[in-house]
Amino acid sequence: MKTPTLDQNIVLVIDKKGKDTIKTTKLDKTLKIIGLIFVYAFLLIVAFFALLPFYWMILTSLKYQDIGHFTVDNKFYIPFNEIAWSNYIKVFQVDGFDIPSLLVNTLTVVGISTIGTFFITVFASFAFTRLQFKGRDAVFMLFLITMMIPSELFVTSNFITMYRLNLLNGRWQIYFATMAPFLVNVFYIYLLNQTFKQIPNELYLAARVDGKNDWQYLWKVMVPIASPTLITIVLLKVISGWNAYAWPKTVVMGDATYAQITVALRDFADFSIGIGSSSRDLVTLQMAGTVIVTLPLIILFLVFRKYIMRGVGRAGIKG
Repeated sequence: MKTPTLDQNIVLVIDKKGKDTIKTTKLDKTLKIIGLIFVYAFLLIVAFFALLPFYWMILTSLKYQDIGHFTVDNKFYIPFNEIAWSNYIKVFQVDGFDIPSLLVNTLTVVGISTIGTFFITVFASFAFTRLQFKGRDAVFMLFLITMMIPSELFVTSNFITMYRLNLLNGRWQIYFATMAPFLVNVFYIYLLNQTFKQIPNELYLAARVDGKNDWQYLWKVMVPIASPTLITIVLLKVISGWNAYAWPKTVVMGDATYAQITVALRDFADFSIGIGSSSRDLVTLQMAGTVIVTLPLIILFLVFRKYIMRGVGRAGIKG
């Protein structure tokens, strides 16, 4: 029997390693594919349960219902010829449920509070990042500590304060009482603070050399650079203000005249459709109103979603 030479042994070793590498590569690819299948399957299941309430809401808003009797079935589909498009017209005819007035209340509160939160957040973040004063870090730490306290714990004290200040009577008083406790948002300040920290201090020194004061440096340098984060903060504030329920409900104390749209939707059972029937049986109209209120937020998110991801992602990287 002929003994393999050294070169042949090297070739055999290399060939064996090559086969082992190929086997390992195939195994890795198989495991990767299996892992991706499990990940996407999990995401699909989560997406299904997340979208199910929205689907049920839209489906219910398009169903017919006998006046005075709850007859909405539990089917997960509707034949096209049985879709009740008229529900989106009838919801505007519900007595006491004045959608235009409710939207004016909501837009006024959300608009003014968003502007106020924007300026408070910008000024506070600038002070914590650029101004030097004693106890700055301690004050900022106290701000962060308040994030650990549930906002529900302040409802009673806030209500008593607004009552003693006589801010629960009149349109603009109620508007202010609705906005005041939430004009300062510590999370927004922290988010913008992290973005401001990424701006090199050399820019500040160069601006001072050019004769710029702090006010000019803030609005001409820092705010433009932090615009993605600021857009994110504005969008989050608009969404949270639009969806707010607990505190606006407490402030209006059952009076729908100055209520926000979310409060009125939740109390839809207190209205009537003008023919003597309780709207407790008119779930389809309630869901139609909910779709109308939800649609602007969905469009807003779809249009500005890249700014939200960019702003949050950028604030999470400290340079």
